[in-house]
Amino acid sequence: MKIHAISHALPQARYQRCPQCDTLFSLPDVKSNQSAHCPRCNARIMNGRDWSMTRLCAMAVTMLLLMPFAYTESLMSIRLLGTNIYASLLEGITQMAQQGNVITASMVAFCTIGAPATLVGSIAYLYFGHKLGMNLRPVLLMLDRLKEWVMLDIYLVGIAVASIKVQDYAAITPGTGLIAFISLTLLSLVTLIHLNVEQLWHRFYPQPHPNVAREKLQVCLSCHHTGVADARGRCPRCHTPLYFRRHFSLQKSWAALIASIVLLIPANLLPISIIYLTGSRQEDTILSGIMSLGSGNIPVAIVVFVASILVPFTKIIVLLTLLLSIHFKCEQGLKTRVRLLRVVTWVGRWSMLDLFVISLTMSLVNRDQLLSFNMGPAAFYFGSSVILTILAVEWLDSRLLWDAHATGNADYTD
Repeated sequence: MKIHAISHALPQARYQRCPQCDTLFSLPDVKSNQSAHCPRCNARIMNGRDWSMTRLCAMAVTMLLLMPFAYTESLMSIRLLGTNIYASLLEGITQMAQQGNVITASMVAFCTIGAPATLVGSIAYLYFGHKLGMNLRPVLLMLDRLKEWVMLDIYLVGIAVASIKVQDYAAITPGTGLIAFISLTLLSLVTLIHLNVEQLWHRFYPQPHPNVAREKLQVCLSCHHTGVADARGRCPRCHTPLYFRRHFSLQKSWAALIASIVLLIPANLLPISIIYLTGSRQEDTILSGIMSLGSGNIPVAIVVFVASILVPFTKIIVLLTLLLSIHFKCEQGLKTRVRLLRVVTWVGRWSMLDLFVISLTMSLVNRDQLLSFNMGPAAFYFGSSVILTILAVEWLDSRLLWDAHATGNADYTD
């Protein structure tokens, strides 16, 4: 759906500023099969697809019923040394915590249990909270940021990778909980696709069109509402402080990026997995593990290589390029840099694949001294680096790229 930039005042027009490039344009009504994009940077501003709260709540209830089976029942099993061993998502997280890797286990637990459970609870809160007249703003703000942290689809790929790694030691049998987990993953994906947070804002907190000069309109990066600040300097819709630009955006992105680079060094040099086989110790770094996996299954090794090495290093290079281009007010290749930022925003979460594979493998291969699979120290550094790069992208105000291109002399330290 094509949107034309504003050239003159239109009566009763709905004005919108793009949260990614700050362009002001008139936003027409969007039908259910349409989407509206910024005329300058092509960012999607509005998606007409919208499910009713009743349908969303039905999906949430179904997901809630599936969760106990998906998390506690066996995803796969092997027969090792005369014993049947069953692996579940919860068992893998427990094994990580029992070996002293509590923080790393918390990372896996949040992305596979905490975030999906929060999604279900948030939808239920919106459904019942609206009827009870409760404040829905904090939940709506959280939902917009929760989508990238629900990583059941990545864990499902991790199950396939772990199956291929473990089949070197024993035959794999699908577990009874695998169907429940696949169903939960599909339901979560469908729910996230149809969960239109912008439409929910319009439904629960509709705002009148502000009768002010268009130049005074500001976009809120928290809820993407375009308007003017209230008497307390807040967004009138979500009640978060409304600033012309996100405060300390560059400083926070630089801090997260530098910390990520520092953590990525031990993450790739130290062993990420340690296997004890009949008394002998075998350590694997991220790269050596991929090479050993490639000797048996090249396509799967390529997937792990892309998720564990190519994506993290690419994100760091792209973020370095973006931050430096803002500081040096680079005017070349602006649209390319914007596209790169959107790509790394989407693919960054897939770097958690390695931790999910380790978690599942630990619950399968742990037979004391004869055969044991332990997590190496690199896992903590790697997981922390991945999370920091996700936060670095989240904290970067992309409008600074366009500001640097347009003015060439602005101060972006605040």
